Amino acid sequence: MKLGQYLAERLQDLVLESADVAGFLGKLSEFSSGFIGKASGLPVQCGVTLVRNRRSVTAAGSTPAARLLADFPQAHGQSPGLEALRAGSTVSVPDTRFDPRWRRYNLAVAQAGQRSILAVPLALDQGAAAALTFFAPETDAFDEEGIVICEAYAAKAGKALRLAVRIGASKDLNEDLLEAMKSRTTINLASGIVMGQSRCSQAEAFAILTKVSNNRNVKLRVVAEELLRNFDKVPGITRFDN
Repeated sequence: MKLGQYLAERLQDLVLESADVAGFLGKLSEFSSGFIGKASGLPVQCGVTLVRNRRSVTAAGSTPAARLLADFPQAHGQSPGLEALRAGSTVSVPDTRFDPRWRRYNLAVAQAGQRSILAVPLALDQGAAAALTFFAPETDAFDEEGIVICEAYAAKAGKALRLAVRIGASKDLNEDLLEAMKSRTTINLASGIVMGQSRCSQAEAFAILTKVSNNRNVKLRVVAEELLRNFDKVPGITRFDN
């Protein structure tokens, strides 16, 4: 089996073995660390960062230290990884002790015993961006050949992550739709109770529930759930303090 085919199949397996996107990121960082480590002959660690529309940054690492370094930019600003995913181009830091860019981040990496950084972007669908960040304990660890290897690997990894994100988005959409259906059912039942007690139309019942929701500054579904609970306890007697 050719190396490219092996990588594609193994990365797809990681997607299938993961319960969600966060789980896949963890598996991806571990696999990436092992693969690039063997290719370079160095004890490489790996962090992965994913940004999606209207969602917080998700990060993972091949080791606890790599996970901390992947999380660090979220609290302290810029990093090679964030620059790579924003610019869509590879970023190399040959020596974390002396590189003037991202000084605070580079210092944290150097203190963790890592001297080189290579951040490679992953190609994703519109609205999402990600990068793999490799750490090595030696300076100038990622030469031109090493960069080519990491970029070729990232091309394969990006396809797998794109699939994982799509699956995650579909799952989120299904859950959102299910939640909306549950909310609508609850609100419709509550409206029916108000209609029966107040002898009003459905529109008038909905208006009553909405008014209570606005006065209390709580979601309409919460108001409806409260009404249903009270109705179950004391049939025929349900009042709001609005």
